[in-house]
Amino acid sequence: MQYFFLMTGGLGKCFFGATVTGLRIGDDVMFGTLPKHFFLVSGSGESSTELNAFDAALLGAGIGDTNLIRLSSILPPGAREIEPFELPKGSLVPLAYGERVCAKPGTMISAAVAVGIPEDDSEAGLIMECSRIGEPGPCEEAARLMVKEGMEVIRGRRIREIKSISASLTVHRVGAVFAAVILCP
Repeated sequence: MQYFFLMTGGLGKCFFGATVTGLRIGDDVMFGTLPKHFFLVSGSGESSTELNAFDAALLGAGIGDTNLIRLSSILPPGAREIEPFELPKGSLVPLAYGERVCAKPGTMISAAVAVGIPEDDSEAGLIMECSRIGEPGPCEEAARLMVKEGMEVIRGRRIREIKSISASLTVHRVGAVFAAVILCP
């Protein structure tokens, strides 16, 4: 048998059967602690292959020597923006990101992320990603508009502020762009 967890704000209940010693149906479970801070990064890079170009973009963003854990799009309640800092090499890094890779020389590519911070600190915020061929301005604006719709229209939450960042590159060989919201303790 396996455990199934219902997660609510980092704390949930164990449902169904057990194979892991010590947990029973109905036990409270915790999956780490909720991140309390976030920061935005972006980068671009080129190489001879798509994967190496993506790696170069990660290095350009300052997170190339970490292990990325891609998240969906939720900013934990009360999370505050901090200045980017050097992450320890090999760290497991939770983040939401947009990226684009292209091998057509002369093509401009862009990636952006935007994060909506709610007026009510007890509510979750929202992160949206965008990537496309073209200038970074429209890409970043598209991410911001998705945050606005997702927060105000879909969730009915008022927005205190929207933060965003983008990266762009005109491809010469194989290029990649990357923009992310990093969540941290």
